[in-house]
Amino acid sequence: MALQTQNENSKMLESELVGSFEDAIKYGYIYAYYQPQINHSTGRMIGAEALMRWKHPIFGVQMPSDFIPVLEKNNLIYRADIHIFETVCAFQRKCMDEGLNIIPISVNMSRYDIFNTNYVDEIEAIRRKYDVPVRFLRLEITESSAIGGTELITKVLRELHEYGYTVEMDDFGCGYSSLNILKDLDVDVIKLDMAFLSGEIGGRGGTILSSIVQMTKWLNTPVIAEGVETLEQADYMKSMGCNYIQGYLYYKPLMEEEFLNVMQKLDHEPLTPAMHLIQMLDTGKFWDPNSMETLIFNNFVGGAAIFTYSIETGDVKILRVNRKYVKEIGMNMNEHDMIGHNPWENHDADSRAIYEGVMKRAIETRDEEMCECWRNFSSDCCGDDKICIRSYIRVIGEAENEYLFYAMVQNVTAEKRHQAQLFEDESRYKTAFEQANIYAWEYTIATKEMRPCFRCMRDLGFPPLLKNYPEPAIEQGIFPPEYADMYRDWHKQLEAGVESLEAIIPLTVGRVPFHVRYTLEKDENGKPLKAYGSATLVVE
Repeated sequence: MALQTQNENSKMLESELVGSFEDAIKYGYIYAYYQPQINHSTGRMIGAEALMRWKHPIFGVQMPSDFIPVLEKNNLIYRADIHIFETVCAFQRKCMDEGLNIIPISVNMSRYDIFNTNYVDEIEAIRRKYDVPVRFLRLEITESSAIGGTELITKVLRELHEYGYTVEMDDFGCGYSSLNILKDLDVDVIKLDMAFLSGEIGGRGGTILSSIVQMTKWLNTPVIAEGVETLEQADYMKSMGCNYIQGYLYYKPLMEEEFLNVMQKLDHEPLTPAMHLIQMLDTGKFWDPNSMETLIFNNFVGGAAIFTYSIETGDVKILRVNRKYVKEIGMNMNEHDMIGHNPWENHDADSRAIYEGVMKRAIETRDEEMCECWRNFSSDCCGDDKICIRSYIRVIGEAENEYLFYAMVQNVTAEKRHQAQLFEDESRYKTAFEQANIYAWEYTIATKEMRPCFRCMRDLGFPPLLKNYPEPAIEQGIFPPEYADMYRDWHKQLEAGVESLEAIIPLTVGRVPFHVRYTLEKDENGKPLKAYGSATLVVE
């Protein structure tokens, strides 16, 4: 028998709500509305939230603020939440069967669901029943629901993550212990309630919101601003780095068909963190002074530092250094001095360009990059000095145009000065080599490989490595045919352990006489290792 509405949209009594609950579930009077979530910067849809609604056939639409507390009080909210979860799974399955591009939809999870030990198993069974990929389902828990039951909630979140669900914290900032909850619970997305601003843009509330958004960047956690009703609010949140919006500014909660039309009309994009951290780095443990990560950072790696770099401004801020970093840099500076110091003051223009170049390369490659830069230091006790620092840097996090770097450093000043001295000596050696008309080469006995000097490569056209030596030189005509067998026999004698050989040999097609010598090097067991050859022009 059809029921006639007596007083449409009139508030029901608690007894009436409880008494009609079974029919509401059975006949779909409790159902889902969907509110899209939008990237305010791109206009694309990143997801939606499923909101519970109840329309009684006689009393009409009931307000969630009226019926949800009644369901919670009478231990019925668990079944209602499970019903909405199944409704969403059925909707996603329908869209998939029709070949539509679907988006993730969030479903609310109350503290009463969490205290039911079968909750995770039951929703997972429903998801499998409809064969919906887990990436298209998210679960929301309110901050107030987490207070007082952290241990149990942590266990439930761990089980959800094991199945691959994304977990969102709803109404963040409205509870009494927000930071404590954020510290203790491993949530994937944070939803900020715009009611936190109390209708005022900026002010103390805005400052706190900005701090929360910045903090979530370093926690690798995306943020969605919920309850955004004006363009001014949306632009304000965007200015502090929160682009994801849910609220009446874009869409009110929509019936399924309306939502389906919007979902097909808008482009989609994935929800991504404002801050991305390399997964191998557990930042929570890293900043804990008593953790193993900190122990390793301070004692078992070389000189190391953590710093940020802004692409827009070029500013570098050192956040943390270890004792070995202080020792490598030296110049009577301590950790406090280095953290409060602007590192660019020690770089000249060329050095800064090199370092910024390698940072940008590390951002692009997402791999470790190396550079060497000379830095200028000055102190009252040590005076002025210039040191060369070799840096190995890697990006470990990013937040919009700001990047977090891990750097390991070595003071290579002595090494670079030694290399400079060797280069100077080598230049003089090459000059003397040219004037003496000497060719030289190195021959490896076991592999029959010859490495020529720069003059051999320049004048004779030799490559940097000749294999199966001496055949390539004989084939090229460097050794005349009548001397070829003698030269081959020399290499057999070297292999047998003859320590030195020499003779006057006319070389090249011009048959120019050269004094050719070989000196043998043996290993610690007396086995022939290498032979060093030279050819000196015979001056008549």
